[in-house]
Amino acid sequence: MYQVIALVGRPNVGKSTLFNQLTRSRDALVANFPGLTRDRKYGVGVLGGQYLVIDTGGLGEEYDTIDSLMAQQTRQAIEEAHHIIWLVDARDGLTGADQQIADELRKTSKPVTLAVNKTDGLDIDQAMVEFYATGFAGPIAIAASHRRGLRSLLAAVLADEVEPDLEVENQAEKNGIRLAFVGRPNVGKSTLINRMLGEERVVTSPVAGTTRDSIFIPFERDGQQYTLIDTAGVRRRGKVNDKIEKFSVIKTLQAIENSDVVVHLFDAQEGITDQDISLVGYTLEAGRAVIVALNKWDGLTAERREQLKDEMKFKMPFLDFAEQYTISALHGTGTGLLYKAVKRAYKSALIDVPTARLTSLLEQALKGHQPPLVNGRRIKLRYAHQGGKHPPVFVIHGNQTKRIPGSYKRYLVNFFRKALKLVGTPIQIEFKSGDNPFSERRNTMTPLQRYKQNKKKPSARS
Repeated sequence: MYQVIALVGRPNVGKSTLFNQLTRSRDALVANFPGLTRDRKYGVGVLGGQYLVIDTGGLGEEYDTIDSLMAQQTRQAIEEAHHIIWLVDARDGLTGADQQIADELRKTSKPVTLAVNKTDGLDIDQAMVEFYATGFAGPIAIAASHRRGLRSLLAAVLADEVEPDLEVENQAEKNGIRLAFVGRPNVGKSTLINRMLGEERVVTSPVAGTTRDSIFIPFERDGQQYTLIDTAGVRRRGKVNDKIEKFSVIKTLQAIENSDVVVHLFDAQEGITDQDISLVGYTLEAGRAVIVALNKWDGLTAERREQLKDEMKFKMPFLDFAEQYTISALHGTGTGLLYKAVKRAYKSALIDVPTARLTSLLEQALKGHQPPLVNGRRIKLRYAHQGGKHPPVFVIHGNQTKRIPGSYKRYLVNFFRKALKLVGTPIQIEFKSGDNPFSERRNTMTPLQRYKQNKKKPSARS
C-alpha cells in the first residue's frame, strides 16, 4: 500500500511547487499568489519512490468563508495522510500563522517533518535557526523550485534510501471512466460532485470562481470505477483578464480533452448563454461524449421550464443526440440518473462495428435516400468501415465524395446513430474517393491506329 504524504503550510509557501516536483508533473497551478490552491489535489509521487502526495490549501489564515473552507479541506488531508510535510518560508521566518499551524499539528498523532523552503540564495544556517525551536523532525532546508534538498526530505519522510537516478512514470490518472464536469462559473459543478461523492470533497461557495484548478477524484459506484474531474468555470474570453483565471481556463480545456464523458452543466435560472454554446462546441470538436444537465431546476415555474426546453432546442439543435436531465445538485434531485447516462454515452463512444455490418447499413441508407446528382452523374458510395473510436469514425468509400453536400452527410450520421442506437457521442464520417490507377499513364497509339484515326477525319476539300 502506498504511503500518503500531505503537504501542509501557510498560503504561498511553495506547496504546489513541491507537489509538481514530487509527481514530475505540472498538474497543480503555481503562481506568486496566496490562496491559489483551494481543494485537495492527489498525485502519485515518483521522485525517490512511489507514494501518494496531497496538495492542500493554506492553513493558519482564516479571514473569510473561502479560507475556512480551504482549511477544512487541509484538515481532511491531514486525517487521510500517514505522514505530513509542513512547509514554511525561509524568507518570511517563523510567523504567527506558522505558530498556529504548529499548535494544530502537535494535536495530531501523525508524524510531521518540517521543510524550510525558498532557501536558495540565503545563509542556510542562519535561516534555519529559529525553526529548530518548533521541535518537529528536521528542519530540512529545500528549494522546491530548483529541486534542491528534495531527496534528503524524502529520505527522512519515507525512512528509506532514495535511489539517485530514479525515473518512474506517473500512473496517477486514467482510472475507470473519466468524467469531467464543465460549465460557466457558479453553475454548481463542485456541488454536484460533492453530492455524488456524499462528502464535502471540493470547496463550494456562492462566490463565482471558487474552483481554480482541475481536481481529479477517483471514485467507485456499483463496481464501476470513475475519475470525477471538477473544473474551473469558464467565462467569455473578453472578461478573462486575470492571469490565474487564464491558466484555469486552459486547465479546464485540457480536462475536456483528457476525459471520456463530459457533463455540461447549465444554470436553469439564467438560461442558455453564448458561452454555454461555445463550451459545448469545444467539447464536440474534441470528440467527447456529452450529457446535458440543467441544474437549479427546483424553484422554476412550469411556464419557465417549458420556455427553457424550447430554448435548448432552438439554440443547440446540434446537441439533440445528447441525453438531457433536469437536476438539483444542492438537493440531489435527479443526480442518481446521471450514472446510467454516463455508462450509455461511454459505451456508445467505444462501439466497435464490423465492416460487413457498416457496409450493410450503408446499403440500407442508400435505398432509403440516394445521394444527389452531380453534373448529371450519380454519386456512388460502395462500402464503409470503422476508422476510429472515441468518437466513432466511419469511413465511406466511393466516387465524387468531395461533392457530397452537408445535408446528405447529416442524413448518414442520423441513420447510423439510429441504426446502431448510439447516444451521447458525436459521430464523424469521412469520405474517400478511389483514384484512377491509369490517370497518369498516357495512351500511346500504334502507327496503324494513327492511320485509321486520320482516315476517319474529313478531308479539307469536303
